[in-house]
Amino acid sequence: MDFRGIANYHLEWIVAFVAVAQHGGFSAAAKALYRSQPRVSNHVAALEQEMGVRLFDRSAHPAALTAEGRALLPHAQQILQRLATLAELGSEAGTVRGDVRVGTYPSAAAYLFPLVVRRLQRTHPDVRLILREGPSVALGGALMAADVDLVVRPVMPVLSGDRLASKVLWREPLVAVTPAGHRLARAPHLSLAQVARFPLVTIGESADGVGRQFEANLAFAQAGLSPTIAFQTNQPQTLVSMVRHGLGVGVTNALAMITANTEGVTLVPLADALCERRVALWWRTDQTNSAAVETARQAMAAVPAPRWPWGDRAAA
Repeated sequence: MDFRGIANYHLEWIVAFVAVAQHGGFSAAAKALYRSQPRVSNHVAALEQEMGVRLFDRSAHPAALTAEGRALLPHAQQILQRLATLAELGSEAGTVRGDVRVGTYPSAAAYLFPLVVRRLQRTHPDVRLILREGPSVALGGALMAADVDLVVRPVMPVLSGDRLASKVLWREPLVAVTPAGHRLARAPHLSLAQVARFPLVTIGESADGVGRQFEANLAFAQAGLSPTIAFQTNQPQTLVSMVRHGLGVGVTNALAMITANTEGVTLVPLADALCERRVALWWRTDQTNSAAVETARQAMAAVPAPRWPWGDRAAA
């Protein structure tokens, strides 16, 4: 290895570059690093001068990565990840410590995150989980961009790429959400055809187009049904409120409902084929994960699957 060229690069330059890219601007990066904005700007400028390229387009607001900056970012992130691993190896023998960023969607976070935190507090108190919530379909990109270390999201739609691995954590049925006293509420389970006779309230698209519930749409399409969607929302509690007020029958994943306040409504599992969601833990295989990330991954995989109020009737 030729150390002469490497010695010209300062670690603070790389830290500043990655921070600006990840936090979306120089001001946000300075705040995250507890540095002044001019200092962060100077570090990035020094890196650009040493490399002979512009890494950010400063005419955009906020500053945007150039093509050269986008090419450099994954390599810079890997340098910092390896340094974090080195720091852990140099810490007290037998102690695993570090921050692990976990990306997931709200209902999975409500169930899984507290259980994993409590488990790690008992077994590895120096490992700290940082929660990053977001839409399911955006989480894969966050993982590939190294914005998070681990992701919990549905298996569908499938994340493609040979740099990812996954482990299914649990399977959950889709459920119909009916007003208390509704005639469908008395059934042990329902078919899609029965539910499709009523106006539906579903998880729908948000303003940025990423809030679509893939499993419900696929199940209705595979059954050859085109139900009337009366209302759409991305918030489970709003869905419950609409159903409670008689605006339709809800269709969503079971975990979104058992982590919400379902007073005034009844949950009935849907028993058709494809009426389920499989939720998996995802991680990257193209980099060396730190001991903290591996510890968190094992703790998440060990958490028991959710239990449903109706037991296993949905599988009948």
